[in-house]
Amino acid sequence: MSLVLVVDDEQSIRQVLTDILHDEGYEVMSAEDGLEAMALLKTHPVDLVLLDVWLPNKGGIDVLREIKAEYVSVQVVIISGHGNIDLAVKAVKLGAYDFIEKPLSLDRVLTVVKNALEVEQLKRENRALKDTVLKNDEMIGQSEPMLRVLELINQSAVGDARILILGENGTGKELVAREIHRRSARSGRPFVEVNCAAIPDTLIESELFGHEKGAFTSAVSRRTGKFEAADGGTLFLDEVADMTLSAQAKVLRVVQEMTFERVGGEKSLHVDVRIISATNKDIQAEIRAGRFREDLFFRLNVVPIQVPPLRERREDIPVLAEHFLRSLARPGATVAKGFTPEAMDELVKYRWPGNVRELKNFVERITIMSDEDAIGTESVRRFLGEIHSVEAEDTVLSEFEDMGLSEARESFERRYIEGKLAEHGNNISRTAEALGVYPSNLHGKIRKYGIKVEK
Repeated sequence: MSLVLVVDDEQSIRQVLTDILHDEGYEVMSAEDGLEAMALLKTHPVDLVLLDVWLPNKGGIDVLREIKAEYVSVQVVIISGHGNIDLAVKAVKLGAYDFIEKPLSLDRVLTVVKNALEVEQLKRENRALKDTVLKNDEMIGQSEPMLRVLELINQSAVGDARILILGENGTGKELVAREIHRRSARSGRPFVEVNCAAIPDTLIESELFGHEKGAFTSAVSRRTGKFEAADGGTLFLDEVADMTLSAQAKVLRVVQEMTFERVGGEKSLHVDVRIISATNKDIQAEIRAGRFREDLFFRLNVVPIQVPPLRERREDIPVLAEHFLRSLARPGATVAKGFTPEAMDELVKYRWPGNVRELKNFVERITIMSDEDAIGTESVRRFLGEIHSVEAEDTVLSEFEDMGLSEARESFERRYIEGKLAEHGNNISRTAEALGVYPSNLHGKIRKYGIKVEK
């Protein structure tokens, strides 16, 4: 049962609110001034405060400030007379959930109380979920590349410098961002994530900066944007290189000034946000191609952190695999005790193109599908897939490891054409047909790569 504290110097209002809230199943206490209210908060687990703006001894705004400083999880709803709307709006900016204007509408009181308590319940569930995620997704590894990343995390967590995290998909860029936030002075404030690749260009401004009611056809109510939601905390711009140039221009201004207007609004809002960005793209190549603004890159790239792919820290694979075996265990489930040494060797040799995410998914799959006490080589190869067996993977890719993309592509294309020519007795027409190209195109490739065609 939720506990509501009613704070108002008018006894009649305290009594009416107490009665209707009791009827709705809430536990209710009341106080006639700010001093009494703060004393009750120290001794009772209050969930929500209905707080009048004008109070004797200690004003409502001062009480609100103290509640938000000392009791972060307590929601506050302001009660305001008609002439005190400006104060009520100020209170909302200081952290109040909402305000109710006198004379009180009892239906509105019940609606606002219900919504405020539901929001706090969601926040509690979210905090619990985040604690679980952090517990299950620890940063695991003692390899040299990972030790360098952990050192950078420690160094950059202190302060508010903007950070750009680089790395392939599945390497754990978001985990690095969350770890920096967790170790920073902002850890008690929001960590807000934005997947820039998932937001259409037409909605990016509303998503980041919010909008006012009526700003566009579907804007039926005011919406708080991600920058505003992250105020005091950290904003994580994931896949930042996937933003369009027009969106980049809008973000650049906010990064510089930390001020913006909601879509359809005229009032400038100021926020205090630390920005961490991440991308799996070659950001310098994106800049050269004109797809990413160099000035935005310089703003975001104060502290760069390169997260290594799993193939560059193979010594971490055994400890990661064993960690996932333990963390994925479910009560009552039959979970393999571990991998045989030979099976672990197979895991270490595999290239893991999907990085840590692929390894975690693989371990989850094999623990469900295998009933072995100790998972062996045969099971590992079968569940990795025959075409991705370690030997085949290493044989095919080893010769390309030290090449750039263009060189590797041309090398493969030359060998592929040579193989098809041999398969068709060096007949240009049949080879071109098998490749799905015109004979003239095939002749061009043969000349380009200097392929000798024996008649």
